[in-house]
Amino acid sequence: MRTYAKRARELARSERAAIRKLVAGLCANYDWEYGCLLTDRPCYMLGKCWTGGYCKYFKRAVLPADPVLGASLLGREAPIADNCAACDKPFFPKGKQFYCSRRCQAEGNRRKSRERMRKKRQGKRG
Repeated sequence: MRTYAKRARELARSERAAIRKLVAGLCANYDWEYGCLLTDRPCYMLGKCWTGGYCKYFKRAVLPADPVLGASLLGREAPIADNCAACDKPFFPKGKQFYCSRRCQAEGNRRKSRERMRKKRQGKRG
């Protein structure tokens, strides 16, 4: 039985823009003046037009910052975004996570405590 590699496809404009944004913002090996510090050349990922053949550092360290882009480039199933219970912003939960940050978690716990105490006080009056 033969297994064939997935065919390379041309990157969409939004994918190229997302790659450029990740490289410029998060890649530790990228310098806007010198390019890629590892190869002493312009960054390979900035001129990328087709899928396949990614920079190893980009694939391991930078691409996980954008799970939707990573899923699209690597041919995986895209993760499903959930909304934060406190601020209602979309985020990618890890396990049974309901809040996007510790600040939202503290706010959610404060709201729950306030509601619980309000119900407790109403029960004593009635």
